[in-house]
Amino acid sequence: AAAAALGLLPLGKTQSPQSLLDIAARKVAEKWPFQRVEERFERIPEPVQRRIVYWSFPRSEREICMYSSFNTGAEDPAAGPGGAA
Repeated sequence: AAAAALGLLPLGKTQSPQSLLDIAARKVAEKWPFQRVEERFERIPEPVQRRIVYWSFPRSEREICMYSSFNTGAEDPAAGPGGAA
């Protein structure tokens, strides 16, 4: 109610705090690739694995486009042996 009164939240809307699992999984995903986590720890409970994987993927549309359009240059016709250099 106090946050809504200060204009931080729309009226009638409340936010629930993130779970400790989500906070921890997000911090792990920000710092280490999932493969490294799997290699380092022998037993990771499945719910923890799922949340780490969830937070490992980009959130913004701009980041998703950047990663999905990764180009190694192999598709460039000029990069091939018959192309102009």
